Amino acid sequence: MKACRKQFTETLLELARQDRDIIAVTTDARGSVTLGDYASALPEQFVECGIAEQDAVGISAGLAHSGKKVFCCGPACFYVARSLEQVKVDLAYSENPVTILGVSGGVAYGALGATHHSLHDIAVLRTFPGMTICLPSDWRVTRKLTKYLVNFNQPCYVRVGRAAVPDVYPDDEFVFELGKAIQVCDGTDLTIVATGETVYHAWQAALKLKEKGIKARVLDCSWLKPFDAEAIQKAAKETGRIITVEEHSQYGGLGAMVCEVLSENPVPVRIIGIPDENVVHGTNAEIFHHYGMDAEGIEKAALDFLK
Repeated sequence: MKACRKQFTETLLELARQDRDIIAVTTDARGSVTLGDYASALPEQFVECGIAEQDAVGISAGLAHSGKKVFCCGPACFYVARSLEQVKVDLAYSENPVTILGVSGGVAYGALGATHHSLHDIAVLRTFPGMTICLPSDWRVTRKLTKYLVNFNQPCYVRVGRAAVPDVYPDDEFVFELGKAIQVCDGTDLTIVATGETVYHAWQAALKLKEKGIKARVLDCSWLKPFDAEAIQKAAKETGRIITVEEHSQYGGLGAMVCEVLSENPVPVRIIGIPDENVVHGTNAEIFHHYGMDAEGIEKAALDFLK
């Protein structure tokens, strides 16, 4: 059990010690991002911009354009709102291969409320041509992702939470490939499609359902763009119905993507996410429970769906 943000920066520091072209940029967020060790060890490969996300994206674009491997890191809520135009124009439109590491994404800021939640990021960023999106599900996926992105030649948005995340995978033997879903467990009665921190809860729900004789397939869709349409179509054909779970608005995110994929060959789909309202205040776990995004809520939704 480990925080994905910590695994990302630890891996980045390990790689940056061997590659002087790797640059970390942040916006008065080295504590939030856990970049303190990186900044101390490699000050010449670290840029502090202060509370100026728009500037940070522009600076990152310039560094990438000059050949550097840039990771622009800070709270997700600011990089997909305050500096959204710069992400659109300086990165996606201008094809500058910067990775935006958005930490404390989704509802990770809990009681700070809607101003600090990022629940629209997938819906917006997937409309930017050339933008890649990934929400890793645990620290092992995060480590593989960080190594992959060091030499990635496109802009990418990575969203992680804040707290430690339970392990989804027991070892590194799973295949992590751009644009491909990972099958966490197999089943024939329905499929639960999840992304980011909801994958663990989907897996736990599947284990609870198994005790009741229901076989649920679970797909880890860490990659949201490019999206594994083939895995979704296969699951729809083989299991007949799909539940999607996401720490995001029910509009425009994972659930919408699944429905778009299945629009010509539809099966019943139920979307679990944040409804069209400002999120209730509480801890991350309390918010997950309130909206039925934890294992208990997913199990209940699946039982109701199968009636």
